[in-house]
Amino acid sequence: MSGQPNIAAAASCENPDLASSSREVQLSVRGLSKAFHGRQAIEDIDFTASRHEFVAVLGPSGAGKTTLFRCITGLLAADQGTVRIGMSEVTSVMTRRLREVAVIFQQFNLVNRLTALENVLAGRLGYVPAWRGWLRRFDRSDRLLALECLDRVGLMDLAMRRADTLSGGQQQRVAIARALAQCPTLIVADEPVASLDPSTSTGVLDLLHGIARSEGVAVVCSLHQVHLARAYADRIVGLSSGRVVFELPAARFDENAFQRLYRSHVTDNVI
Repeated sequence: MSGQPNIAAAASCENPDLASSSREVQLSVRGLSKAFHGRQAIEDIDFTASRHEFVAVLGPSGAGKTTLFRCITGLLAADQGTVRIGMSEVTSVMTRRLREVAVIFQQFNLVNRLTALENVLAGRLGYVPAWRGWLRRFDRSDRLLALECLDRVGLMDLAMRRADTLSGGQQQRVAIARALAQCPTLIVADEPVASLDPSTSTGVLDLLHGIARSEGVAVVCSLHQVHLARAYADRIVGLSSGRVVFELPAARFDENAFQRLYRSHVTDNVI
């Protein structure tokens, strides 16, 4: 990157946990259930995601994917079951461990009036004192890391552009850069391409797949598009009416699996 800041001086994302074979499984979900007003949104969910792995959660609208992801990320307390990030169980007080869980949303969740760089720096909030975050006073190492992350997603030249001047695809790339800035062990992407055109969607999934492979991050991504799940995922978790219908390698997702997943879809709304 000729003429650019010395990215090598950036804060490091190296995590000793990632080097340990005992931490191969980054996410473990066991017996997870959640009900709203007596109605089950998800029930007895089991699956795992390991380092370097891209796991797609596939299912019809109302299958319970968003509830599942909110429980995984600690945004919602499950009624039963456990979620473990590495060896740590997710609870409302494990904020230090949860900073290693990056969430990518369908609607990007950027602050429009801030620049791309400032939005990416939000990924460092879990690593700095609260007052620095409020005043946006980040160390040079954090700023260099944020620039490195923007460079990873191909947006270094747009670092100082306001988020609301960027295209949808560019905004999602900023959101991915923000996730990278967290130095995560797990990325949870909730319908990250639902509002993007097909060409932009493949570019975003290329990025997430590449991050899983090169960074040793586990990526769990909910999708509606079967062809994208088959193209990018290592494994597919089929979710319908709040239950896991199957969990299998993407290469084994065939017409029979499709019918099992979608033929039981009901119009009742599951949160």
